Amino acid sequence: IRHIGGITFIMAKTTYGEIGYSLNGVVEVPPPEALTLLIRFAGVFDLAYRRFEDLQVAEAQAKEAIKRSSLDRVRAEIASMRSTSDLKRITPLLWTEMEVLGVPFFRCGVFIVDEPNKLVHAYLSSPSGADLAALHLDFEDTDIPLVQSTVKHWKSQEPYVEEWTKDQFVTAMNTFLKKGQIKDTNKFQSGESPPENLVLQLVPFKQGMLYAGSSSALAEDHIALMKELAAAFAVAYARYEDFIELEGAKKEVEKTLSDLKATQNQLVHAEKMASLGELTAGIAHEIQNPLNFVNNFSDVSKELVEELKEEMRKEKGKRDEELENEIIDDVEQNLTKIHHHGLRASDIVKSMLQHSRGSDGAYEPTDINALCDEFLRLAYHGLRAKDKSFNADFKLELDESLPKIEVVPQDLGRVLLNLINNAFQAAAGQESPVVIVATKKHNDKIEIRVEDNGPGIPENIKDKIFQPFFTTKPTGEGTGLGLSLSYDIVKGHNGKLSVDTSSAGSIFKIEIPIK
Repeated sequence: IRHIGGITFIMAKTTYGEIGYSLNGVVEVPPPEALTLLIRFAGVFDLAYRRFEDLQVAEAQAKEAIKRSSLDRVRAEIASMRSTSDLKRITPLLWTEMEVLGVPFFRCGVFIVDEPNKLVHAYLSSPSGADLAALHLDFEDTDIPLVQSTVKHWKSQEPYVEEWTKDQFVTAMNTFLKKGQIKDTNKFQSGESPPENLVLQLVPFKQGMLYAGSSSALAEDHIALMKELAAAFAVAYARYEDFIELEGAKKEVEKTLSDLKATQNQLVHAEKMASLGELTAGIAHEIQNPLNFVNNFSDVSKELVEELKEEMRKEKGKRDEELENEIIDDVEQNLTKIHHHGLRASDIVKSMLQHSRGSDGAYEPTDINALCDEFLRLAYHGLRAKDKSFNADFKLELDESLPKIEVVPQDLGRVLLNLINNAFQAAAGQESPVVIVATKKHNDKIEIRVEDNGPGIPENIKDKIFQPFFTTKPTGEGTGLGLSLSYDIVKGHNGKLSVDTSSAGSIFKIEIPIK
């Protein structure tokens, strides 16, 4: 109870302050029932005010939830964009969401600032929220002052406000029409008459400006909502830009990969041609051996025939029929040998033709021992043809119990040629260079070993030798594809190519299942 200036104030305390009433004159003791009622009223007021505050909090939370939901929808929609044309569907979305946020406007859009091309791309929406127009405005276009002001404020990241009268709006639309930016002014204006007054408000974000047009300037809280919407747009649009950049990078990578494959195919072809060259050199020397036999036995047979003719020209009583029969037998034996060595030469030529054609991928029953014998000799003679000073010993240790197995002989021959050539080159620097090619049957597998007594493979590169393009040869002397291709060929036969190495030499082992 307080007495102030002849007035009595009777107050009851509440959680939020005091509540009470006043009486004229000085009243020392108010009626008890009045005090009781006042105290009860204070309690009720506390409850009511607490409810009022709860409602305020709930209302604020509801507004915040609406805002967050709106921003999330914008982010989600922009995140789904895959091309610049998709921006046309974004401005109607912005229209809807700005209405949800309670911003009073009747025009909106997005201005994307394209600095590299000195353009402002304006994507505008009609009052109904429909896609309206996409304008592409030059930075330096003095006929449209709005563009230069927009770019200036975007660079400083400051909001920009400009007010147009009805006449200014019509002038701007006519300018856009003349420049071919708008084809249908009726569509642009959505069939409405030009606004009597238009305030253009542009809020900056990283990639451009968010635009809202209203009849009067927006309040600060509405500008704040636009800023949040612009920030959400910026984050999502950055992801879109990243996607476009990744798409460009992907195309570049795909082009590079395509170029790399083409180069790899050329290198593979070069490796095969190098292999063919080595094979041809070996064949030229290897074929000389049976041809020498053919020539020698032909010469001997010719002499025997002359001797037989001379004997047959004698009188009947003086002819030595036993000698004639011996000569005929010798000629027959020589013809047999000529035929044998002719077939050998023919087989070598067929082998050369097969390798010149390349592999057709056809599997056929193949004598692995014969294949090893053939390619060991071809490799040796090929290296001798290239380097007259080359000299090495070679041995064959063949398991005669080997069955024929289904392989692509041209491909497996290429593997053997590569491994044997490498073995000869590795052993070449030793005092007594030797290369051993051995075969053996292990249960359901056939093993081929190519062994040399070279210095071995350093441990730090042992795991790399089967990788494409890895080579220990000097630049220009190897593509690094020989062992890689060999590894792939053996793997293609469901086999395994491995290496054991030490300072005493290396052993390359091929294991192929018996089908």
